[in-house]
Amino acid sequence: MKPFLLLSIRAEDAAADGEYESILAFAGLAECDLRRARLEQRPLGGIDLGEWSGILLGGGPFNTSDPRESKSPVQLRVEADLRGLLDQVIPADFPFLGACYGIGALGSHQGAVVDRQHGEPVGAVPVTLTQAGRKDPLLRGLPATFDAFTGHKEAISALPRHAVLLASSPGCPVQAFRIGSHAYATQFHPELDPAALCTRIDVYKHAGYFEPARADELKAMAYRCSVTHPPAILRRFAERYARSGAAQAGTTSQSSATPASAAPASAAPASAAPASAAPAGQLRE
Repeated sequence: MKPFLLLSIRAEDAAADGEYESILAFAGLAECDLRRARLEQRPLGGIDLGEWSGILLGGGPFNTSDPRESKSPVQLRVEADLRGLLDQVIPADFPFLGACYGIGALGSHQGAVVDRQHGEPVGAVPVTLTQAGRKDPLLRGLPATFDAFTGHKEAISALPRHAVLLASSPGCPVQAFRIGSHAYATQFHPELDPAALCTRIDVYKHAGYFEPARADELKAMAYRCSVTHPPAILRRFAERYARSGAAQAGTTSQSSATPASAAPASAAPASAAPASAAPAGQLRE
């Protein structure tokens, strides 16, 4: 099986490692099947889509809708890297799943309106599938309405005509959408369970998502919520595209290069690295 590639933008190790571990667990993947590129640390470099089963893009503190002059050099470089990658992914209809920041990245690339009208506080919201969502291979069989964890400052307020709206919530009109047959994005976090959300609350306590004094209250709330269905999306994504592989999804080799912070399928898995090597899922340079 060709591995999946997780693109991370989280500078804090606790949040970045937690995101990787959650996706690994809920997708049902072994470490050798999920490689990680931390884009906040180094450029992505070229990607040969033929080496991967699919690509996932996690969340983080960047906002696509921030004024350009307020964005750091790292954020501008990450955005340029992702635009270049999506320039390959979308024409190839290659398996892609973005969450939270990922919905803004995919949305802005495709001409969606991304702004601050529909931010949602940290917590659980009821997500309702559209008719298209109820028929979609990744969402089919989920309850018509289910709870999911969110916490975001920006969101999509209008999709382009060619996008397929899959889910909404009372405070956010676009909770999930699809481009083509295989490129997906969700505003909610399919990788979060209560423990993982509590880690994010601790890490981003002073990042403007909530009043710091409410951290303990929000962590208690996380354990009272019944958020059980969103992780199924990760498992379905992994199962669907691990079987078909990149070639059967209509992809041909796009580049002979390998991302600077990830490894090709033939590299040794992170779990085989010595203790002094990079964290799980991130290969030695």
